[in-house]
Amino acid sequence: MKDIPLNERIILALDVENADQAKELVKKTESHINFYKVGLQLFMASWFEIVDWLSARGHKVMVDLKFFDIPATVKLAVAQLNNRGVTFATIHGNDPIIRAAVEAKGDLTLLAVTVLTSFGEDDMRAMGMTKSIEDLVYFRAKRALELGCDGVVSSGMEAKRLRDKLGSKLLIVTPGIRPGANIEESKDDQQRIITAKGAITDGADYLVVGRPISKAADPVAVISSLQEEIKQGLSA
Repeated sequence: MKDIPLNERIILALDVENADQAKELVKKTESHINFYKVGLQLFMASWFEIVDWLSARGHKVMVDLKFFDIPATVKLAVAQLNNRGVTFATIHGNDPIIRAAVEAKGDLTLLAVTVLTSFGEDDMRAMGMTKSIEDLVYFRAKRALELGCDGVVSSGMEAKRLRDKLGSKLLIVTPGIRPGANIEESKDDQQRIITAKGAITDGADYLVVGRPISKAADPVAVISSLQEEIKQGLSA
């Protein structure tokens, strides 16, 4: 089991329109959370402003831009994140793209996106794929680890197989987290969702949580509840 502080187990997704809204959410939650995710929406609105601001406040940052392009371009893009106070960065890609990103990762922890949590089995069939999502996630995670990625982004529904088959070295970062109560009522564009306790029990290291916290009337109360679930998962 990795020694990860409880206030870093949840990575709060700052999926808001601008830096001011992001800063407001951070100030509301930083007493309980020390890890934040900057995705495409916020990065396009603020570029490195919010990344630098978070780093200056002592927070860890996941820059979730899911780079996917020709290998040379991905390599140059990943290099732009070096020495910027970024902890995690995400990429998509086949073998040449992953190799290029690994060459440029420097001090970054590089995560390969396996299959987006908005993707379901029906989508697999529509694309002509006969394997299950779990098989595809496992194949991609295994290959990413072999090529030098530090970890993967995977739903909690595949975490157990990844942990059992690929061992403790692999970092598993899991989005699609919903509070334990009435989880089926929490579905939106995320298809493969799971509770915080379930994800941690099955081997996830970090949980990416957005709307259940950011849209809550009392974000800190939701964080505290999720952290209790994490403790239960770790105990299990």
